[in-house]
Amino acid sequence: MTGEFIDTHCHLDYEPLSPAVEAVLARAREAGVTGMLTVGTTVERSRASIVLAQQYPMLRAAVGIHPNDSDEATDQALAEIDALAASDCVAAIGEIGLDFYRDHAAPERQRQAFGAFLEIAHHRDLPVAIHCRDAYEELLRVLQAHRSSRLRGVIHCASGPPQFIEGALALGFHISFSGTVTFPNAQATRALVPLVPDGRLLIETDAPFLAPQPARGRPNEPAYVVHTAARLAEIRGTTVEAIGELTTRNARTLFGF
Repeated sequence: MTGEFIDTHCHLDYEPLSPAVEAVLARAREAGVTGMLTVGTTVERSRASIVLAQQYPMLRAAVGIHPNDSDEATDQALAEIDALAASDCVAAIGEIGLDFYRDHAAPERQRQAFGAFLEIAHHRDLPVAIHCRDAYEELLRVLQAHRSSRLRGVIHCASGPPQFIEGALALGFHISFSGTVTFPNAQATRALVPLVPDGRLLIETDAPFLAPQPARGRPNEPAYVVHTAARLAEIRGTTVEAIGELTTRNARTLFGF
């Protein structure tokens, strides 16, 4: 497969990727992946993402606390994320958002943390990488309440009803598709793909999670983003190279690769 790709959401600090980062990056380069956003989910993992991005020039980092860990978003933790966001290699605040599917953190606590992270993103003039599961209407309400000329970012691992995707697009957000779009039973996710304009489309792996269908049963890694690109090309009636070109351009614009 030929083309250039940027994986806009992965977690290279997670095992089994972290002990073999150099090999993972080498396989990504062989697949045409020229950049990756490695995304923090806790303060500690945000620090680890920065260390990786400082060590490997093809990486950029995102710092944040996953909504399932919102109870950890204390004043001290928020201040640490804000300080980490000042690093030159940090390209986004994330992974942040709302997740009402699991009950790891109360909805109100998630809302408070999400709002605080949006304020940090505004202060640092950085885009946000947003996780949303079973909280689609509420997440749009929070984004609308924090709407400003600086509010921008991506809905990662796109899911939810079409109205959610359309609402996020109306707020200026990009939409990113992961390997889930390749799953046999993912017709609802594939139906979202035509809703996204070329200028707002991104691709990702969410590695080491959600390996695409051709790699099911194995840990996901950035090299596999090409399988998502191939499925998007099929759905949109274009070539893999064209998907790579436009999503790479969009990733550079949003995250500064």
